[in-house]
Amino acid sequence: MMSYQVRFWSIKTVKNRRRPFGVRWIVGGQEKSEWFVTKTLAEHFRSELVQAARRGEAFDTVTGLPESKQRTHKAGSWYDHARAYTARNWSGSAAKTRATVADCLASVSRGLILDERGTPGPETLHRALATWAFNRQRTEKQTPPPEIAAALAWLAKKSVPLADLEDPAVLRNALDGMAVNLDGKPAAPKSVTRRLSVFRSCLDYAVELKVFSANPLGGVRWEVPKTAGQVDPRQVPNPEQARALLAALPVVAPRVGRHLYAFFACLYFAGLRPSEAVALRLDDCELPATGWGRLLLAGSSPASGKQWTDDGQYHQTRSLKARADGVKRPVPACPELVVILRAHVDEFGAAEDGRLFRSQRGNRLAPVSYESVWRRAREHVLTAAQLATPLAQRPYDLRHACLSLWLNGGVPAANVAARAGHSVAMLQSTYAHCIDGDEEIMNRRIDAALGAPPTPVAERAEQTVVPLPHPGARVPRSFRDYRRTITHSGSRRHTREAPERGSDAGGNGSGQVDEPSPGRDVWRLHSAG
Repeated sequence: MMSYQVRFWSIKTVKNRRRPFGVRWIVGGQEKSEWFVTKTLAEHFRSELVQAARRGEAFDTVTGLPESKQRTHKAGSWYDHARAYTARNWSGSAAKTRATVADCLASVSRGLILDERGTPGPETLHRALATWAFNRQRTEKQTPPPEIAAALAWLAKKSVPLADLEDPAVLRNALDGMAVNLDGKPAAPKSVTRRLSVFRSCLDYAVELKVFSANPLGGVRWEVPKTAGQVDPRQVPNPEQARALLAALPVVAPRVGRHLYAFFACLYFAGLRPSEAVALRLDDCELPATGWGRLLLAGSSPASGKQWTDDGQYHQTRSLKARADGVKRPVPACPELVVILRAHVDEFGAAEDGRLFRSQRGNRLAPVSYESVWRRAREHVLTAAQLATPLAQRPYDLRHACLSLWLNGGVPAANVAARAGHSVAMLQSTYAHCIDGDEEIMNRRIDAALGAPPTPVAERAEQTVVPLPHPGARVPRSFRDYRRTITHSGSRRHTREAPERGSDAGGNGSGQVDEPSPGRDVWRLHSAG
């Protein structure tokens, strides 16, 4: 219940008390009090109450607080709000998204602390937030170790009130904090952009709860680091390099490499994501004896970590990216890939559930296993200079190479986007780049389009005759400026040989032609613009 009947008493001091300075006031006939360590804090709190009453705000008869402070009181701290936000979005989010949101909010929360006294180490605090505080499933089912529990208890006391985020200075602390990593070095622009997006979404939830009338970030001018958003062409191997890397897999790891040969071939020849290749089943493949085949992708199996999946498994079984459950994506398989997959099935068969690719124990492929083999193949094939570059640094670069190859080969963007599983706009902004070695080909095409070079510039300059007026002639100012300019650049008067009929050309019988009259040539100059 709200009341406008408010009275205030002066600050009361009680000795031998931990908080000796008290603020007392009456709301609707009920006495309220709040005690503080110092008199300054008590006076500040009383001043805020008095100012709220002068503004005509109603006071809550239960808490004794005015409307403005009541909103702050209900909102709680930033830490409480961030935990509520992650819990609210937990059920409908993919496991990878849960982990990403938790990591981003942990980076933001480091800058929303009242003071640093008694703070845990940066790594401990980040781990407590990213793997415990913002993991609803873990906090509900497990007890954190003492070190993590102490860090969370400290943060619960030191986190700023959520309502304080209306202050631009508080917001800037959060923004500046998320722009650096734990080691103090600037974070990658892509990481900062991702953290800002999660931070904005979390504050949008506060707007939804009526804590703020609008997102506070809208009133802060903070420059977001620019991200390329594009694949670095240096990452993308050309067909010769890609085939050499694939051929090296059985060499560097005879047993595992032979099994992974078809896995990596799906990434390069069909443009599959690694998580899609992990989930590929034999029933999803149409592999004729000759010609093109087809892969009918039905799902994805990203490696998210046990603490982020609902069933506690390392991999999450889910629908294709940006697609509803049950929606499949057909991807044509070139004859070379069909031959590779048929040979793989003949040698290794399929798992009990139909999966084509599996670990030595029959489990789903983990990134740590196939990435280590890929690194060894890269070291085996590439030169020292190439190893120092990002060329084919990750298995995902095979997908980049595939889509870039299709685009550069003239396949329509809409068709490539349908095979790749994303929009045309995303395709053109991210993957439309030349593959390694294509720059020289493009340069030759440009040379052919330009044709043979014309007469050299120096030779043309010797043939050019620039008509000049007589030095003493009176000419318009613009022409005098023109004459002065070319005189300074080292020009001189040029003569021409007289034609055979000198009289017709106005000659003087000396074998040379007089310079044309100033007026006539000046007129022509200005007429030509």
